[in-house]
Amino acid sequence: MTNPLLSAWATPFELPPFAQITDDHFAPAFDAALVTSRAAIAAIASNEAAATFANTIEALEGADAELDRILSLFYNLAGADSTEMREKLQREFSPKLAAYSSEVSQNTALFARVKTLWQARDSLRLTDEQMRVLYLCHRGFVRAGANLTGDARDRMAEVKERLAVLSTDFTQNLLADERSWFMELSEEDLAGLPEFVITTARAAGAEKGAAGPVVTLSRSLIVPFLQFSQRRDLRQSAWAAWGARGANGGDTDNRAIAAEVLALRQERAALLGYASFADYKLETEMAKTPDKVHELLMRVWEPARAAADADAEVLERMMQDDGINGDLEPWDWRYYSEKRRKAEHDLDEAELKPYLQLERMIEAAFDCASRLFGLEFAPLDQALYHDDVRGWEVTRDGKHLAVFLGDYFARSSKRSGAWCSAMRSQQKLAGDIRPIVVNVCNFAKPAEGSPALLSYDDARTLFHEFGHALHQMLSDVTYESISGTSVARDFVELPSQLFEHWLEVPEVLAKYATHAETGEVMPADMLKRLLAAQTYDAGFNTVEYIASALVDLAFHRGAAPADPMAQQVEVLAGIGMPRAIGMRHATPHFAHVFSGDGYASGYYSYMWSEVMDADAFAAFEEAGGAFDADMAAKLEKHILSAGGSQDAAEAWMAFRGAMPGVEALLKGRGLS
Repeated sequence: MTNPLLSAWATPFELPPFAQITDDHFAPAFDAALVTSRAAIAAIASNEAAATFANTIEALEGADAELDRILSLFYNLAGADSTEMREKLQREFSPKLAAYSSEVSQNTALFARVKTLWQARDSLRLTDEQMRVLYLCHRGFVRAGANLTGDARDRMAEVKERLAVLSTDFTQNLLADERSWFMELSEEDLAGLPEFVITTARAAGAEKGAAGPVVTLSRSLIVPFLQFSQRRDLRQSAWAAWGARGANGGDTDNRAIAAEVLALRQERAALLGYASFADYKLETEMAKTPDKVHELLMRVWEPARAAADADAEVLERMMQDDGINGDLEPWDWRYYSEKRRKAEHDLDEAELKPYLQLERMIEAAFDCASRLFGLEFAPLDQALYHDDVRGWEVTRDGKHLAVFLGDYFARSSKRSGAWCSAMRSQQKLAGDIRPIVVNVCNFAKPAEGSPALLSYDDARTLFHEFGHALHQMLSDVTYESISGTSVARDFVELPSQLFEHWLEVPEVLAKYATHAETGEVMPADMLKRLLAAQTYDAGFNTVEYIASALVDLAFHRGAAPADPMAQQVEVLAGIGMPRAIGMRHATPHFAHVFSGDGYASGYYSYMWSEVMDADAFAAFEEAGGAFDADMAAKLEKHILSAGGSQDAAEAWMAFRGAMPGVEALLKGRGLS
């Protein structure tokens, strides 16, 4: 029987034929594609003709085409709709891929060809884009250890292979903990919970096979439970379970994994001649050095902590007014903060949510993309990888640009969080290849026949991930290696965080924030109160984020800690972490940092990008407003369509003309 993963996909837009693909197809397809890739690499390395950009760099661009096609699909499915077989395959694929990566980077004949081209680059008459691709290719080989020899070379391969295994284990342990824990609720335990939370809890109970409603570790359920539950003891239990993910002992405990990962990263950096992993990692980012990252974080930390401390005093008094003596605890903050928000801003989450329907927020994001960039979205009537997933064809002026898939609801087979990925990236080298872009979220799924309702944070998440999707969909480069979001880590969050601003544009909410039952537009006074409250609890939100970023930086800035948990405690004590606020991501469940090294030493990047996104949106406001056509064209030209075709700082300067300061960020968060 033909393996559909190894055949041409004769489907609309060459989407994967999901209905024909089973988990049994992936291992043989992976093995076959790996053979093909190895043969392609060998052919490039052994080519007797003199090295040229075409026969070496462009050939490398296409060497893994079949492997990339298979793995892009596989890892999308493994993250969004995991199965036992997919988890087993992840464990099998990771060391094999790491070994293959080492083979390529340590292929002396191949690197010699790349090095020859790099040394002769000024005489090759390359375009700017080709010069960038050559630069990145050469740099990638060097940073992967191509210049290493002997024992150091062998040890680098071992380290990379072990790190691949550990990152997979970390991810799967976290998913297992999130999937297995739930707390059953009696009818009496529902006191104080709005109907939308109760509905979500009942649906979660049905999914878990429980007799009644439950609280799970899905953010879309546990956060509103912590906001509204009158039962302090249950809030404490839920908070403890949420914080203990990856630290429950047994086979799914991530603490030893984190320690080994940090030690291996330090060794990897040392093999390459760097003082620390942070020095190695940040060399290619906009920030460049750990000192610059630390300076940014601490400039924001001080005013944020001061605001959080002041808020904590207010919340503790509220708690004492309820007859509860003692200190404000992390499981109390959201509950009393929600009560305070209602009192001070007359905003009730339960009253607000019916105006934030998922369907209408999707329409709002699409409409903003249409007004800014001329995009149109037509629903696809096609089987996708899960019944909850929806698809749209994206066009402009009648021309196909992309396929966009939205996978919005939480389920036990999906890892937590929200992300954007691509099942296929844009490029022109192998033809006019248009992307398949996926947004994955974890919103609460409504009861059958009821509309899905979002919190305002959920709506921001939707806009954030769609900003990443625009970066992929509008990509217009020749080479896949610099396509879409293939940019510096502390630049990649700029498009996503910038697009969040359009949710705050009054005319957008005035049009799309309509009541789920009555269809009425959000009342003007509610809209005004909602927008006025955008900096509410900024101290809490900023502190929980920066604490995680500072711990990440400390882990990688010096010698690897023997006990990461002890260093986490030390870092938090050193910065004066408010006792009633927890880190957004504690070490055992810090997937950004330990499920691969993408955000290792790089969790700060959200804030680095926020400095720019505040300034970028100000550029629109200084021009003709949020939908200024000239600014939109400039944004697309220099950032969204350009991918990694130039240095991130150069791209920013072309768009804005000057680097921004931290003041706009502080003002935007209400911390100035």
